[in-house]
Amino acid sequence: MTAQQKFWWVMGGVLALLLLASTIGWWLGRRAAPDKREVIDNLNARIRAWWWMTALLCACFMLGRVATLVFFALASFFALREFATLTPTRRGDHLPLVQCFYVAIPLQYWLIGIDWYGLFAICIPVYGFLLLPAITALGGDTENFLERTTKIQWGLMLTVYCVSYAPAVLLLHIPGYQGQSLLLMLYLLLVVQISDVLQYVFGKLFGRHKLAPQVSPSKTVEGLLGGGLSAIAIGACLWWITPFTFWGSAGMSLVIVLAGFLGGLALSAVKRSIGAKDWGSMIEGHGGILDRLDSVTFAAPIFFHIVRYAFV
Repeated sequence: MTAQQKFWWVMGGVLALLLLASTIGWWLGRRAAPDKREVIDNLNARIRAWWWMTALLCACFMLGRVATLVFFALASFFALREFATLTPTRRGDHLPLVQCFYVAIPLQYWLIGIDWYGLFAICIPVYGFLLLPAITALGGDTENFLERTTKIQWGLMLTVYCVSYAPAVLLLHIPGYQGQSLLLMLYLLLVVQISDVLQYVFGKLFGRHKLAPQVSPSKTVEGLLGGGLSAIAIGACLWWITPFTFWGSAGMSLVIVLAGFLGGLALSAVKRSIGAKDWGSMIEGHGGILDRLDSVTFAAPIFFHIVRYAFV
């Protein structure tokens, strides 16, 4: 089976699930009690957003590598903008932020585009981390210097460096798996997002025990176990689009689910510390771009390096 045929089989399954979810959402919307209306409306908004996100993934696959890199570069741009908007900045931070938006983002994705792994892997965490404090210091504003610099550095790491590891999967030239790197990226994104969706559903249906109520009230033990195990099972069944065996795919899915959960929890803590519910309002029912990428920020780098170590 060719990579293109595999992709359309997977997309067919995703579309079938979206149709089923839309039907259930419509049915629940018609029968919902007044006290459940808000939850059902949010669920239907999420389903509508998933239709758009699935369409974008299809477009990226059909248009190829360059379109995929541009798509993720734009996602990093908007995610960093959300991060910078919600976390207070001063006038002295403007120049380093300009460097983040208009130098670091295009440079990072250009390095992926030309397959320069050696520089891609260290550009932001080494050179970016050294240059940004220096640029900030040149502005002469020393008030809360460490706090401000740390915030910009961490925002850049999360929204650009970590997110860029999703399309960086295209850098992995795995023997016997040539020409299928886009499928491996699709596998990563599907497991991450399916885990998020199923944790939300299981949490709403069966959630009784809060995991971290002060950080993320919606995260429950039942949601993590039910949604996480379901996502691992689905990931294992997708082994045929990966270079992994069935059990290897299950193990990779476990890593993705756990890393994604920790990423979502960590970024929820940031939101709570600044009194925000969502990072933005760009995606109906989901909040901002970073609300959808919070799990990817932790899962993508770990997935990339495990695959690179084991297969490349």
